[in-house]
Amino acid sequence: MQGIIVTRRGLLAASAAGTVVAGLGLTGCSSSDSGGSSGTELKFGCTNFSKESLDPSNQPNAAWACMRYGIGESLFKFDEKMVPQPYLAESCTPDDEHLTWTIALREGLKFSTGTEVTATKVAESLQHMFDKEGSEGSSAPSTFMKPVSITPDDGARTVTIVTGSPSADLSAALANPLFEILDIAGSENLGEKPIGTGPYAVTEFNSGQDVKLVRNTNYWNGEVPYESVHVIFIDDSSSLTKFMALQSGDVDVTENITAMSDLETLRNDSTYSVSQTIGMRTGFSYLNAAEGRPLANKDLRRAVLMAVDDATITGTTVGGLYTAGCSVVPSSLDFGYDQLTDATPHDPERAKQILDAAGIVDSDGDGFRELDGTKINLDYLTYESRNLSVMAEAVASQLASIGIQATVTKLDADTEWNKLVAGEYDLNSSNWMTAQEGEPYSYLANWYSRSGANYCAYHNDEYDSLYEQLATQLDTAERKKIYVRLQQILIDDAAVLVHGYYNSNMCSNTKAVSDASVSTADYYWITSAFKPAK
Repeated sequence: MQGIIVTRRGLLAASAAGTVVAGLGLTGCSSSDSGGSSGTELKFGCTNFSKESLDPSNQPNAAWACMRYGIGESLFKFDEKMVPQPYLAESCTPDDEHLTWTIALREGLKFSTGTEVTATKVAESLQHMFDKEGSEGSSAPSTFMKPVSITPDDGARTVTIVTGSPSADLSAALANPLFEILDIAGSENLGEKPIGTGPYAVTEFNSGQDVKLVRNTNYWNGEVPYESVHVIFIDDSSSLTKFMALQSGDVDVTENITAMSDLETLRNDSTYSVSQTIGMRTGFSYLNAAEGRPLANKDLRRAVLMAVDDATITGTTVGGLYTAGCSVVPSSLDFGYDQLTDATPHDPERAKQILDAAGIVDSDGDGFRELDGTKINLDYLTYESRNLSVMAEAVASQLASIGIQATVTKLDADTEWNKLVAGEYDLNSSNWMTAQEGEPYSYLANWYSRSGANYCAYHNDEYDSLYEQLATQLDTAERKKIYVRLQQILIDDAAVLVHGYYNSNMCSNTKAVSDASVSTADYYWITSAFKPAK
């Protein structure tokens, strides 16, 4: 994987050695060194979440990247309250049974190539996701929507979707990046150069290094401010940080600077703008409960959760960038957090007692306990994003204090995802957008045993039964009651290690760009709202 070298003058180059070269004087940079954008190119620095592909069917990271870079757009778009609003579509009308949905398309839509966005093109794009599911892609679109048929009518400019079970609001599912509309037939290489309706069109995708885009001259939704966009991947684990790249002028905007001291420095300098929102992301670690894995043992899971001091990790270790919590759904969302009871509060002494009573003891005196005669060494996978690796290291240290060994392995996001899907881990760091359709329905499928998204082999009959009720329960108040109970079941079963709830940010150089703000929905990064500073 190639790295990025940032010099004091703002020169960007690829390191063929595959490492980031540090010590080039970046720490001495200040706002006075920032040259700013030329006004024709936006330089956007970000973590590389999808280094192999921009094809949404490949994996969720690819879908998100395609939308975040301003390439693809969906039929509906979430507002700041996570309510889906018409976007490429004008409406989504159900029949009385909420099984047949008629989607009316906006007039005048074109792809970046100038090709008309017809109902057939939309149907092809949606169908592509399901055709690739399981065989060539791991995006699991069926988690959000299970169509029986997708039928276009080019004359009426409508697409009719028939689903196997009723949905409370299909437009919310269609706002997900997995269902962004691309020209499938017109794209020669969907993985590197997908053709979308967004403000920018990709011209070059350099795996692990950068993405280059140009203005979409056929954009339907107003003026596109920049002639080009350069998305620069920054490995935030090295001495080259997003903060340094922003200060040196090598990028105009960057997402999610993860050191509180750096954010405070930017906030105190009028040259920079920090946009921050209480997002809908939960930082957590999957616990692999598959048969034969150590964490299939509930007593061990309970002890692990009690050993971890999430308040210290979120408040001190990562400087308050997360807010500690016990449930997989953030406390800021209206899904009954105040009705929940933490069954595994921080209590390392109680954790030791649980392990001793279960016979999980250190019989050979090496400082670490054994389970069924085998030394426990939890395989803990993480990657560099939103302080996940920092939290994983802190967790491993706290587990050692109760005699549980955990070996932390840092991977790139794609590799970690693939190992998660394959079940090749004991703990696996993650940071999920929890209300991808305005509520946590698809997110909670992570623990529904019949879901293709259940990568941790968790199984609870009551959980499964309640989760299935959501497929037919259309009353909002009743759905919320079910969500509360689902959360409590996971807490009682010690099914997942929750760290806390992430606060997203977008940081920019005000001399170079204006209106660079972060959205509640973490799908929208580069938009036509970003404009050169005047």
